[in-house]
Amino acid sequence: MNYVVVDLFAGAGGFSRGFLDAGFDVALGVEIDSNAARTYSYNFPNAVMLLDDIRDINGTDIIKYIGGKPDVVIGGSPCEAFTETNPRRARDPLDRLYVDELGRLTLEFIRLVGELRPRVFVLENVIHIIDGPLKEALVTEFARTGYEKIFFNVLHAEDYGTPSIRRRVFISNIPIKPEKVNRVFTVWDAIGDLPSPGDPSIPNHEYVTISERKVRGISRLGWDEALYRFRGATGSFRNFVRLNPWKPAPTVMGSVRFVHPFEDRILTVREQARLMGFPDNHVFFGPKDSQFNQIGEAVPPPLARAIAEVVVRYLDSGVV
Repeated sequence: MNYVVVDLFAGAGGFSRGFLDAGFDVALGVEIDSNAARTYSYNFPNAVMLLDDIRDINGTDIIKYIGGKPDVVIGGSPCEAFTETNPRRARDPLDRLYVDELGRLTLEFIRLVGELRPRVFVLENVIHIIDGPLKEALVTEFARTGYEKIFFNVLHAEDYGTPSIRRRVFISNIPIKPEKVNRVFTVWDAIGDLPSPGDPSIPNHEYVTISERKVRGISRLGWDEALYRFRGATGSFRNFVRLNPWKPAPTVMGSVRFVHPFEDRILTVREQARLMGFPDNHVFFGPKDSQFNQIGEAVPPPLARAIAEVVVRYLDSGVV
């Protein structure tokens, strides 16, 4: 049978793409950003897209749209309240969850899980969502909805075929330990076969305009060198990094732009998407900055598929 999955905070559909590739019926996505919602609708034409604020949606709405309860609920709640790259992150970890407006959206995911009662749920976020007392707070919140056994599965996307480094926690009611792939995929594995930007047969593969000053700056960069640094909550972070072709890329973020290994230009949207493991037929809509954001905020599809395959085994076993 095809198990039904609902994606809260659906974004561009990276999480859903992995579940679709693993044989799930992707039935519905919830997304507040209109550009990301358009991207999701195009790539999942059989799914209902609710372009709405998750705070205004309840479980009965979702059940009505899909004709029953989903087997699985997935989602990546906004990470801005928790990430160390945010210089305005609240000092008190609990304020990030209970006071910060974006942080509180994680509680909305938990609320809907309680209303939908799926057999499996998987919530993705940055590792700092379990800093200090936050881990116990999340256990308490899920217990209130009836899920008393919670697993905090820390996974590295590069272990599952993604050509970029990405550590995230996947909070679920089942342990998720996919089998790792037996090789590391590099930047050149991901983008080395692409033609020059502008080929009309490849969507989202157009040159991205930058200033002459930035062009001069990146022309002086060697591999792994960065043109800029920006301040976060726990130190400085790099931007406009010239990629080393023989290593996985650094973590892809919405605000980050990478420099091509051999050319004095930044990567196209398609090249950036390939660093996250998106297939070329996954098309992105909206202004270019929005497209980059959609990619950087996604769950890499190869990692999502590895997770989905674990979920299938649990569902098939009848344990959940």
